[in-house]
Amino acid sequence: MSDTVTITVAEAINLSMTILRRTGLSEAQCDAVSDVVVRTQIDDCHSHGLYRLLGCVHSIAVGRINKTAEPKLSDMAPGIVRVDADHGFSSLAYRAGIDAVVAKARVQGLAALAINNCYHFSALWPEVEPLADQGLAAIALTPSHSWVAPAGGTQPVFGTNPFAFAWPRPGQHPFVFDFATSATARGEIELHRRAGKPIADGLALDDKGSPTTDPTEALKGAMLTFGGHKGSALSTMVELLAGPLIGDMLSIESKADDAQIGASPLHGELILVFDPESFLAGALGENLARAELLFDAITGQGARLPSQRRYEARERNQRGGLTIPAALFGELLELAGLAPASGTFRQTA
Repeated sequence: MSDTVTITVAEAINLSMTILRRTGLSEAQCDAVSDVVVRTQIDDCHSHGLYRLLGCVHSIAVGRINKTAEPKLSDMAPGIVRVDADHGFSSLAYRAGIDAVVAKARVQGLAALAINNCYHFSALWPEVEPLADQGLAAIALTPSHSWVAPAGGTQPVFGTNPFAFAWPRPGQHPFVFDFATSATARGEIELHRRAGKPIADGLALDDKGSPTTDPTEALKGAMLTFGGHKGSALSTMVELLAGPLIGDMLSIESKADDAQIGASPLHGELILVFDPESFLAGALGENLARAELLFDAITGQGARLPSQRRYEARERNQRGGLTIPAALFGELLELAGLAPASGTFRQTA
């Protein structure tokens, strides 16, 4: 039997929705979560794709997720919208508040969305890329559980603390980057553990504070920031802007609140939205063209822009389907209450 399984995008959506509905999660949350994990899988972001359903189901099963969460929107200031996620998944809270934030940004040039009391499990690029598709620039940042040691330390303090940015490019895919301020995403270490493969040097410490390439030991110990003190400083910035600034938890508080249950992190998220047209008025076109000079100078020498591989994977996978490990597919079928031989999903090499 093959080590991988290929399913269509429609089958992936159906599988995700079936799994989440069986947990008793509200239809709105099932749809919001499925949208994010399938879009991420389409782009070959395996650590944040269908694999994340395992963690979502666990978080629901241990009682951490409000299955019937109804996000509550508050207009806090001329440039600030707050959404209380009601202890549901962040993806639904994002949907509840993003249109109001975009409307504010269109009026005054920039606006912020503060999401509180959310369980965040996904990549950030699915939140900023659609904004760039609307001609906006955007930044998103969020803490997580304290899994990452500060530069010079050995004990976890920070979350993986991702930071994402998107810039509009008329007529082509936006410029988007999304990276953890840790040296790698925690999901990547988890995937290496599942595959029985070592991780690279310089990513983590074991629980005694010694460097390790063993993913199991890394998950027990502490991850490292990228770029030493630079990544550590950026991680601190994420903690402050998406924590105390918006009245929500630090990663160390989120981890303590979890009480070793192993659920998705509970915390806040900050999204900043910029409207270039408001900043530039009649000079929008020439300044977007100036941005293209920068991109051309990068790619013109053979360098790659962030997300280029994602976009290539998206085009390929929308045609040819989504290929995932057979072991993961089996786990997902079990969660969905479907037998592999049921014929509901096709399996290919």
